[in-house]
Amino acid sequence: MEPGDSSEEPPLPLALERFQLSEEYGSLLPEPLTELPEPYGPWMEIAHDLPELITSHRLRSRVHQMPHLSTRHLHGRKELHLAHLVLSFITMGYLWQEGEEGTVKVLPQNLAVPFWEVSQALGLPPILSHADIVLANWRRKNPNGPLEIDNLDTIIALPGGESLRGFILVTLLVEKAAVPGFKAIVEAVRAVLQLDEETLHRALQDMAEAIRDMSKALKRMHDHVDPAVFYSVIRIFLSGWKDNPAMPDGLIYEGVSDEPMEYSGGSAAQSTILHAFDELLGIRHSEESAAFLHRMRGYMPPPHRAFVEEIHRAPSLKQLVLSSGDTRLHEAFNQCVSALVDFRSYHITIVTKYISVAAAKAKAGRAEQGTKAGSSIGKPPSALEAKGTGGSHIFCFLKSIRDTTREGMISA
Repeated sequence: MEPGDSSEEPPLPLALERFQLSEEYGSLLPEPLTELPEPYGPWMEIAHDLPELITSHRLRSRVHQMPHLSTRHLHGRKELHLAHLVLSFITMGYLWQEGEEGTVKVLPQNLAVPFWEVSQALGLPPILSHADIVLANWRRKNPNGPLEIDNLDTIIALPGGESLRGFILVTLLVEKAAVPGFKAIVEAVRAVLQLDEETLHRALQDMAEAIRDMSKALKRMHDHVDPAVFYSVIRIFLSGWKDNPAMPDGLIYEGVSDEPMEYSGGSAAQSTILHAFDELLGIRHSEESAAFLHRMRGYMPPPHRAFVEEIHRAPSLKQLVLSSGDTRLHEAFNQCVSALVDFRSYHITIVTKYISVAAAKAKAGRAEQGTKAGSSIGKPPSALEAKGTGGSHIFCFLKSIRDTTREGMISA
């Protein structure tokens, strides 16, 4: 599943195109396909009806009737990414249709085998990840219009309505804001290799601005996502079957393996740009946080993972800044680190609102329902109250990486 032995590649020149990244789209899949070739109509039909099929509790029966389709008619990266998106959304709906107390132990063969084959072809795990829900799940309403939220929509949806759409598209806008950061990273690495302090200074300024723009984009979450809907409806469908009390034994992919497998759910920790910033700035996280982040790299498209690893192998930017004695470089470097600290602090604010506060309200609601002996259908999930969808202990993790990022500042 690895993209190859990158140690045999010449380390220069560092070019985004080598890693399926671009100066126009960053890590986003450029103009994703919205329909699969004709043989895959049964998949697309189910995928387009997912919210209704799930809320009416009919998705599992529809999947059981679905034909077992060969993946050999899928050609090219965009068809494979759309197939992975479609099959991952169907899988999440199938698993969580009845909530955390009604999970299944086996993914049926007609879904599991093609999902596994497409995953193997892309080098992605057979579960919904950031690469699916955000990077490959967007389309323009007006093909000639801008990449702005009013002109964007998702390709495939789950229950959650406008809040789900908002969650996906605001996250996409964060990735869009990060696009100049990829170019700045490449320029910074080249400048370090060429000992070009003037170019490095400009690249660091551009990088800090990109990170600040990512924070501005993230703030739009408040305008487009209802915390109660996110916590009670959307979040469960982003949850995986690793470190999840609701699925302690993982999932058997029928026709692939007789042994259950464990995979983490979608997580912001699977975003390539944040890993690249950390590597370039020499941020060193705690052992536990670093281990989780490293595991999340396995959920990135392999070329994106290779980009992060290439940054890791590059000569140390921080050492050059320290040895230069140039106060402008020191300040520009620290502006990047400070912007990254602010972004991570704001992410904690978002998580507090959408998970911690929402969980407390849901808990109070469950207690009130309990006194009325009401129906358990639609009951907000409780298994991941203290964890992220990726399976991490979310506040410990987010505060840890925020604090270790702050420690990356260069003292005067």
